[in-house]
Amino acid sequence: MKKHFLSLAVVALLALGLQSCEKKEPKPADEELTLGNKVDSLTTDIEEVKDSAVSKTEEAAAKAKDATENAVQDVKDGAKKAASDVKDATKKGAEKVENAAKAAKDGTVKTAKEVNEALKK
Repeated sequence: MKKHFLSLAVVALLALGLQSCEKKEPKPADEELTLGNKVDSLTTDIEEVKDSAVSKTEEAAAKAKDATENAVQDVKDGAKKAASDVKDATKKGAEKVENAAKAAKDGTVKTAKEVNEALKK
């Protein structure tokens, strides 16, 4: 009986030995390949994000440039209109003063009331 148990024990040890030898451990080349793929994938993702950020920055810069150019044009147009309005108002005021002065010189205006009326014309 002892030989029988001993034989079974030897067979069991051999079976365990074979099982441990059959286990395949991952090869370093496989791990490196997997890491390499991961690195490549991350590098691609980073490049895509970078390209996207660059594109968005360029678009924002173009919009800012357009907005600035529009603002500059609006300021120019506003300044021209204001200058024109001032010129017209000054011209009308000068004409009124000139007409009042002519009326006073000609002697047609006799009172301050008439001078006011002449200025209103």
